[in-house]
Amino acid sequence: MGIYKTEHFGIARKIVANMTSQSWEEIPHAAMGYEADVTDMMKVIKQLNEGVTDKTKKISINTVMLKIICEGLKAAPKMNTTIKFNRKLVRGTVYYHDEINISMPMILHTGEMMTVNMRDMGNKSLSEMTAAIHDTIRRANNSDMNEVMFEVSLDNTLKGLKEGKVLQTLRRLYGSKMPGKHKVHTLSGSEKKKYYSIPKSERLTKLDIEQGTTTISNIGSVCRDFMGTTFLLEIIPPQTTAFCIGPIQKKSWVVKDENGNDKVEVRQIITITSAIDHRALDFGDCVPMIEKFNEIFRNPEILLSWK
Repeated sequence: MGIYKTEHFGIARKIVANMTSQSWEEIPHAAMGYEADVTDMMKVIKQLNEGVTDKTKKISINTVMLKIICEGLKAAPKMNTTIKFNRKLVRGTVYYHDEINISMPMILHTGEMMTVNMRDMGNKSLSEMTAAIHDTIRRANNSDMNEVMFEVSLDNTLKGLKEGKVLQTLRRLYGSKMPGKHKVHTLSGSEKKKYYSIPKSERLTKLDIEQGTTTISNIGSVCRDFMGTTFLLEIIPPQTTAFCIGPIQKKSWVVKDENGNDKVEVRQIITITSAIDHRALDFGDCVPMIEKFNEIFRNPEILLSWK
């Protein structure tokens, strides 16, 4: 079997590989899937966008689902936490956060995947969330991803050094900046000066890439024809939760007729897969979120009050 191509990790892949490896090495994952009938909700979303001609102002199903998950997290605040755990001493601390900062993967115009921090999404209306997402996309398309991610990587490395992780720091610096095929290439000279002359309001900075309080991915926006369900999710430490929004799929579903009797119909169904860090959370901690989901999906008109 011959090898026809060799590809060395760039900085983005290095960060993803490192964080996901740490996730599966340290975190005991527990996952569940929630299925929701969004047939009636899609009609409400259409109503929300009536008369809106500017594509950047249209409220998408992705934004609505982000808002629904935020409402679920507000109902179950222990799910919007980070954790610090020392296994050797069996000591752990859970930190509750007053903002819901979403680590959200998105695909850039270059085809690159980037995870950005959408800050304070729990307190935003649907219109404000839409504006924040489009502004982040706009700034991302003006950004050099290697520069942004190297800033974050360097910041994390220096933080580790302050915590006494000297060996880890030396290994990371050697792996990223030593000459050779694995070196991370960043801007230098006039190119670097020109790039950093761009106002921060026009490009991403490390604040846009730093860890949020939870991660929410949407495979439905990446592949609408995906016919399946996500079963495994990486929880990115120190977060304690991760979510994945699936594509809308037509399925047989039991509903009530006008007389209150069960009948089977073809409905539009969406799945929300969630993973929890079992060191910090039990299923009981998630029940308030599930109850909030039930309330919203059974009464989709509530979306009109969120605009």
